[in-house]
Amino acid sequence: HTSASLCLNENVCREVREDLTMALDHVAPESLPYRHTDEGPDDMPGHAKSAIMGVSLDIPISDGRLALGTWQGIYLCEHRTYQHRRTVVITMQGEKKK
Repeated sequence: HTSASLCLNENVCREVREDLTMALDHVAPESLPYRHTDEGPDDMPGHAKSAIMGVSLDIPISDGRLALGTWQGIYLCEHRTYQHRRTVVITMQGEKKK
């Protein structure tokens, strides 16, 4: 279901996640007159937020570890109000060091 996204962002300060949620709620609030409402008022805003954020990431690996910046983390962003079970699929490309 396309109402979740992946995001690489600042992961030290909790306020970043809260501010990101606030910004996305401002861009795609539940109060808009959406036509797709079959699954509830949080469904279409979740689709919009997922489209804005994206559903995949490309992260380099260096010496067998994710090459993230000092403060970076990977977020699985749930855009629905009600809890849903999610599955993350990881595909790695490249060659093993010999």
